[in-house]
Amino acid sequence: MKHKTWFTLMSILVLASFVLTACGAPATPTAAPPAAAPTTAPQAQPTAVPPTTPPQPTEPPTAAPAAFTPLSVSAPDCNYGSADIPAQIKSIEAVDQYTVKFTLCSSDPAFPSKVAFAAFSITSKAYLDANGGDSVTMSEQPNGTGPYMLKEWVRGDHITFEANPNYWGTPPKDQTVIFRWSDQAAQRLLELQSGTVDGIDNPSTEDFAAIEADPNLTLYPRAANNIFYLGMTNTIKPFDDVKVRQAVAMAINKQRIVDSFYPGGSTVADQFLPPFILPGYTEGLKWYDYDPTAAKALLAEAGFPNGFSTTISYRMVDRGYLPSPDKVTQEIQAELAVIGIKAKIVEEESAAFITNTSDGKEPLYLLGWTGDYPDSTNYLDMHFANSNNKQFGTLFPDLVNEIKTASTLSDAAARQQHYDKANELIKQYVPMVPVAHGGSADVFKSTVEGAHSSPLGDEYFAVMNQPGGQLVWMQSGEPAALWCSDETDGETLRACIQMYDALLSFSIGGTEVQPGLAETWSSNTDLTEWTFNLRKNVKFFNGDILNANDVVATFASQWDAKSPNHKGRTGTFEYFGAFFGAMLNTQ
Repeated sequence: MKHKTWFTLMSILVLASFVLTACGAPATPTAAPPAAAPTTAPQAQPTAVPPTTPPQPTEPPTAAPAAFTPLSVSAPDCNYGSADIPAQIKSIEAVDQYTVKFTLCSSDPAFPSKVAFAAFSITSKAYLDANGGDSVTMSEQPNGTGPYMLKEWVRGDHITFEANPNYWGTPPKDQTVIFRWSDQAAQRLLELQSGTVDGIDNPSTEDFAAIEADPNLTLYPRAANNIFYLGMTNTIKPFDDVKVRQAVAMAINKQRIVDSFYPGGSTVADQFLPPFILPGYTEGLKWYDYDPTAAKALLAEAGFPNGFSTTISYRMVDRGYLPSPDKVTQEIQAELAVIGIKAKIVEEESAAFITNTSDGKEPLYLLGWTGDYPDSTNYLDMHFANSNNKQFGTLFPDLVNEIKTASTLSDAAARQQHYDKANELIKQYVPMVPVAHGGSADVFKSTVEGAHSSPLGDEYFAVMNQPGGQLVWMQSGEPAALWCSDETDGETLRACIQMYDALLSFSIGGTEVQPGLAETWSSNTDLTEWTFNLRKNVKFFNGDILNANDVVATFASQWDAKSPNHKGRTGTFEYFGAFFGAMLNTQ
């Protein structure tokens, strides 16, 4: 009952924060004092230059300051997209040294939440130019404005962050934060209990009771702002046949999986969206019933009366949406075997697995999603209307149209009508099987002040204090990079937000949009023009001073395919495509 009550309250709070965010988007927020903002701005992005790197040279004191030349990037019109993936951004311009304006092709009520996300953190234009936007190179010496800087990254072992002495906001409470990782929940808890780490992510379900009974530990549950699904790629046979995909949907006993492997506060998923994501979730729409007999009949109709052989892939990374991934994979393998599908289990390294699924190379796989902000665009646009994400194979044009139309409307009732159609089409096409909305938690030593969990998975360590000035955190996996414009993995994004700041941020442990590098922001009445007023005298790690051109260059490196900085790590920039539609100059 304790867990259920907590999760009910959290769901109400998350929904309330979303309503406030969505409804209040056009308003101009009250500016937050630079010293106070970071205590309400948990989203920062990765960047760090080793403390031994000297600042870039400045003009001699006698020289006149260089004139500011505003940078802008624009499309000639809004026709550079396609019917499937429409254009969303018309132009990004530096109005003056500390003002940035985004002009959109259509209304976007979720725009503030999108630019608050870690993948859109800001680095300096000069640094981007010097490294050609190469995420791998930039991970060696990140260059952000956040509370922590990179001290060292020992691959396969740990990452050490140290406090940024020039941070524009409230200084971090601990001088040092160390990230470690293990894909074994039992190992993470053992290290916490033995005192070698101070906090861990995603303890095993069966350990919740013992943790709560231990006076030396504190459990911080998360709301189930997520979805675990069984993905299928429709460009790989036999999953190109919708009857095969529907058969798989009927073969999965979702209730058994939730009852066997998930903690309190978890629920069976009937749709891709969690129930509190509104507008978006369709009341009364249910998924296919568990029916192995009907599943076998569908396979026979598809030409597989005796079933078929395939692979089922996963990564050994515990997440709130998927605890005990190895055990859940084995359970699904057994359930598929009942209808004649013989699935060979393939475990993959986390970064490779994410790349392979995104590229559409895995026929059948276990994956999930934790919301980056509480709006349907973050779930549906990212997965079903994003040409840069090929994880389900070929997109369905009518589904894309419903999702994209909904994302451009400011009226909640009008948006819901399109989302209702979209959810029905997802059930019809079955690009994946929604299985569970998983409850999860963080655990910290009881001595850690300011400890918290986040429904977005973006715990912000600058507000935490462990006696001695050093906090050691252990998560499920190693970050893939430390510049996150081209990343989607939660372990990677969590590392980035300790070093980088975005234009806006999310409240600590919550989803409310708050000031970040921009002190204030505003929009026109139809939500197609968004203007951000930057803080002054914000320093990057290398000594560069933040200005509007840095913001334009950072976004342009993702938006403009012909930009010399359009490189990243994989070159797909999935989040940009999901949040903002077509990229410029792709032909």
